[in-house]
Amino acid sequence: MKSMRLIGSLSYIMLVMVISAVAQPSSSPTLVLDSAGRPLQRGVEYYINPAITGNGGRFTLIDRNDSCPFHVGQENGSGLGLLVIFTPFVEGETVIRENRDFKVVFSAATICVQSTDGKKASVGGDIYQISWCPTDVCPTCRFNCGTAGNLVENGKRLLALDGNVIPVTFERRA
Repeated sequence: MKSMRLIGSLSYIMLVMVISAVAQPSSSPTLVLDSAGRPLQRGVEYYINPAITGNGGRFTLIDRNDSCPFHVGQENGSGLGLLVIFTPFVEGETVIRENRDFKVVFSAATICVQSTDGKKASVGGDIYQISWCPTDVCPTCRFNCGTAGNLVENGKRLLALDGNVIPVTFERRA
């Protein structure tokens, strides 16, 4: 049985991931689409929502044990969640592409002395799965990659690698 690894860091939240479509992957880097069918844009704020009702709420930062650092997780219900901003790893790109690295930054200030940013992702289709495997960031590195899911700990829904997979959608801020 694989051990669950929480996504979080002592100095800052690292949300380095690959987001892939639930559908079959394409050979070309397909655009990642939001819930309205528009490509995810660099610098625009989005919510990350569970694609399945009753599978937790929007993504947010979780105070895991009343101390820093905060961890990436989900609202337990229909809470507001926190907005995120995506930035492609490839210099000059303005949109997020499936199976390509990108940075995810939570649009939030925290009481912790930590950054609320992350590093890599790739996406596709209408419903996506998030995986951590930063291959564009370091093509020669060997990573212990995994698919992001949730781990419920003391009533808090934390994002964990190799947990119960969370299919997600992206909702552009109104």
